[in-house]
Amino acid sequence: MNGIGGAASAALPQAHSSTPAVWGQGRALITGGAGFVGGYLIDALLRDGWKVTATALSKPTSLLSGASGTAADEVQWCVGDVRDQAHVDEAVTLAQPDLVVHLAAISHLPTAAANPTAAWDVNVTASVRLLHALSKAWSAGTLAPRVLMVGSAEQYGRHDLQGERLTEQHGLEPRTVYAATKTAQEAAALQVWRASGLPVLLARPFNHSGKGQESRFLLPALTSRALSLRNAPAEAALVLGNTSPIRDFLHVSDVVAAYIALLRDGTPGLAYNVASGVGRSVREVAEQILVRVNRAPNLHEDPALVRPVDVPSLVGDPSRLQAATGWRPQRSFDDILDDLLHAETH
Repeated sequence: MNGIGGAASAALPQAHSSTPAVWGQGRALITGGAGFVGGYLIDALLRDGWKVTATALSKPTSLLSGASGTAADEVQWCVGDVRDQAHVDEAVTLAQPDLVVHLAAISHLPTAAANPTAAWDVNVTASVRLLHALSKAWSAGTLAPRVLMVGSAEQYGRHDLQGERLTEQHGLEPRTVYAATKTAQEAAALQVWRASGLPVLLARPFNHSGKGQESRFLLPALTSRALSLRNAPAEAALVLGNTSPIRDFLHVSDVVAAYIALLRDGTPGLAYNVASGVGRSVREVAEQILVRVNRAPNLHEDPALVRPVDVPSLVGDPSRLQAATGWRPQRSFDDILDDLLHAETH
C-alpha cells in the first residue's frame, strides 16, 4: 500500500449484511451532528427516509444548517462528549445504526495547533472509542453498520505535483497538528477494518464551504471582510495572509452527496478524495469576491498572517470516487459565493 489508506489489501470475509435492503429504510448515527457539515448531512439523510441519531455537546435549539432548514427536533440527539466512552457507547446503543458518519472533530487548523493535546484527544482517541464500540457490536453480530471516517486533504502535506492532481496513492506527509491527527485516525480505522472486518470507508475531503460555515474558515472570512469594505474609501485594501496557496473548493451539499454515495457504493478499506479537481489560488478567490461586492480587486498581504505550514497546493483527483459511485459535483464555485454573500447580507 502506497501511503496510509491509499489501497486496501484483500477484503475480509463479510459475515454480516452491512446496509438495509432498501436504501433509506434504516438508522443512521452522525457524530458531530450540530456542526456545519452535520446539518447538511442530517438534512439529506432525513429526506432519504433515514431515522437519524446525532451526537453533540449540546442539543441545538435552532434550525440545522442544511439548505432546506431541517428542524433540530426531527433528530434523536445524544448529548455528551465523544471523549467519554460511556457517551459513545450510549450513542451506539441508542442509534442501533445501519450507517455511521464520524464528523466530530476539532477541524480548525489554528485551534488544533493551539491545543494539540485536545486535538489528539478529540480527533484520534475519540475516534478509537467509536471504532471500538462499533467493532464489538459487529463482531458480536448485534450491529452491521457501514462506517465513514471523515479525514482531510490536509493529510497529504507538500508534494511537488508540477500541475498534477493529488490521488489517493500520493503519500501522506502531514505538516499540521490537524493533518497529523486525521492521518492517525485513518491508521486506527484501517487497523479495525483489517482486524474485525467492520466495513470502514475513508473520506479525504478537500476545502468545502456554504451557508452556515463559521467565519474563521477561509471563504466566509474573505466574504465577511470584503463586505466590510463596501463603504470604505476606494483605496482600502482587503488584508489577508498568504495569497499564493491553491485550493480545491466544493459546495458542502456536494460533499454530503459524496459521503452518502460512498456509504452506498464505496469499498471498505479504501480512502477516497472528495474533490472538484479544480484549483484556485487564494488571491484569485479574494479578487473574485471583491468584484462581486463592487470593490476593486485590491489586496494587501500581511506577513504577520502568513502561516509557515501552509501547503502550496491541494487539488484532488476525484476519479476513484467517481468510478465507484458515479458522483459528480452539482454546485459551482459561484454557487458557494452566492450562498455566503446571501447569508451575510440577509
